[in-house]
Amino acid sequence: MIKKIAIVRLSAMGDIIHSMTALQFIKVKYPNIQIDWFVEEGFAGVLENNPHVNNIIKLNLKSIKKNRFEIFNQIKLVRSLKKNSYDLVIDTQGLLKSAIVARLLGEKRAGFCKNSTREKIASCFYNKKISISYDKNVIDRNCYLISKALNFEITKDEIVNKEPFLFFKDESGIIYDYLEKDRKNILFVVGASWPSKIYPKEKFAKIASSLNENFLVAWGNEQEKEMAKFIEQNSNARVLPKLDLNSLKALISKVDLTIGNDTGPTHISWALNIPTITIFGNTPAYRNTYETNISKTVKSKSIVNPYKIDKNDFSIQDIDEEEIIKIAKELLNDRKD
Repeated sequence: MIKKIAIVRLSAMGDIIHSMTALQFIKVKYPNIQIDWFVEEGFAGVLENNPHVNNIIKLNLKSIKKNRFEIFNQIKLVRSLKKNSYDLVIDTQGLLKSAIVARLLGEKRAGFCKNSTREKIASCFYNKKISISYDKNVIDRNCYLISKALNFEITKDEIVNKEPFLFFKDESGIIYDYLEKDRKNILFVVGASWPSKIYPKEKFAKIASSLNENFLVAWGNEQEKEMAKFIEQNSNARVLPKLDLNSLKALISKVDLTIGNDTGPTHISWALNIPTITIFGNTPAYRNTYETNISKTVKSKSIVNPYKIDKNDFSIQDIDEEEIIKIAKELLNDRKD
């Protein structure tokens, strides 16, 4: 009987959230199971305060890029945790680096088969190799991998009707200074990992100007802060202070709608069951989120190949803001009911 498992999903924020979807269903099937999660230190905040995770083990594999000798410290750290005697290690990332971590942690390891992941060599490190097409929805893929590894099933209906699964504690009180009671609170997520995934700041400003609601703009770096300032100067939106992940989760849990690019904070909104509009250009909408009655997507006309994303495809810039405004009004009206 499996009593203790390790999940390896090192990065990035949105991908960790997609993998976390399965946690509540694991606990329904195996309420007494111990779940440890191995993650890059910079993303550990996404997992913090989650009652389904017993231990968050922070790694710093990115430090190896700056100092190649750091690899020995990271290997030593992971090897030292093999003493935890995991009954099963599940690698949901499917990369060589995550597969090596899984190999160092335990004897029984599950992961994607070679035809189900980008770095096929990773599958060589698993005892149990699970097959699901790479172009399938990423939430389905992660839930399928984890449930098959643990010999149970997670259905689409269960995912659609999930409980919120991100948690926060002792958040910064400053977020409540920005929330209003007499108007709907709408959050803009303006950044993304690539420039070609970013919706134009001018169109965000037009969306804010079209609705008499309380618009807030989140940012994570100086470039995003400049975008946020532009939106504030050209609409009725307000720029938020820089928030840590704990306070960002808290803020998102309080808003009435999130509008953002295909990026981590927008996926936080989906995880918290907050109405969400995710804007897609050169990444596949059908693959990167779940559409529900409160989770909507707006996609450019670009045809996307999930096996080979074109980072030079800036078609997201061509999406008419009126399409987003229309959906926003519909979701806000439903929010009033």
